[in-house]
Amino acid sequence: MMQTAARPKPWTARDLAILALMLGVCGWIFREPLADILHIGSRDTEQSHIFLAPFIAAWLVWLRRARLRFIRVQPSLIGTAVVLAGCLLSWWGFESDTQIAWHGGALVAFVGVVLTMTGVQPVWHFAAAFASLAFLLPVPGMIRQQISIPLQSMATEITYTCLELFGYSVSKLGNVLVINGEHVAVAEACNGMRLVFSLTLVVYAFAFSTPLRPATRVLLIALSPLVALLANVIRLVPTSLMYGMFTPAQAEMFHDLSGWAMLPIALFGLIGLLRMFRWLELPVSSYRLVHS
Repeated sequence: MMQTAARPKPWTARDLAILALMLGVCGWIFREPLADILHIGSRDTEQSHIFLAPFIAAWLVWLRRARLRFIRVQPSLIGTAVVLAGCLLSWWGFESDTQIAWHGGALVAFVGVVLTMTGVQPVWHFAAAFASLAFLLPVPGMIRQQISIPLQSMATEITYTCLELFGYSVSKLGNVLVINGEHVAVAEACNGMRLVFSLTLVVYAFAFSTPLRPATRVLLIALSPLVALLANVIRLVPTSLMYGMFTPAQAEMFHDLSGWAMLPIALFGLIGLLRMFRWLELPVSSYRLVHS
């Protein structure tokens, strides 16, 4: 006689305890890659998106909290298969010295633990939140350089042009601006391109926090490097002037304070993009977030 799949049932305290225990065991097994992720995020400013990702995922789940009623206890072998796949991926990453696989396998295993208790329902209802967890992974240095270095050069060129248009005497030597005889290295003065992945995560959160059409979301995410570039230039122009015209202590203070403005500037830039799309009468909005 064929066995039928277990019928979904509401959550009980016992089910939640089992899930918590399974997640705890998974955390202990993968304690080394998880600790390495935290270590990288704490020492490297270019990896600051690691600490932002959990809050974005929680925010996206909160926005879709009405969907939680569809999540039932439904043990599934799919989750077990995902856990095993995560273990193999992490093991292979460790043996082959492929850091992203070592880290990524741990995250895959955590997702598999949840699916073991629930089946694939959470994936369908909270796809945006699950996808945002990919930002927990440290980005390999080669990829960071391929993205940030060209953007940094563009930021330097645009800043140089803006300062000239504003009437300041400035010259450019590579990524170094010379203002009033002071050499201002863009990488040292205000390398906001180090935050490009954090800004991309902010764009992602904005796109999936707003009832937009899928095509609009893809477009916003694709434009995220340009949003990061714009935010960096807005910060770089006054910061370069501070380094060139004021004392180093004053310039450093302004540099640190202006760093907090990067993410709000990017957010306002996104709002401006949406308003421009609507002004152009482009179809950007979806009427119901549940269809996102």
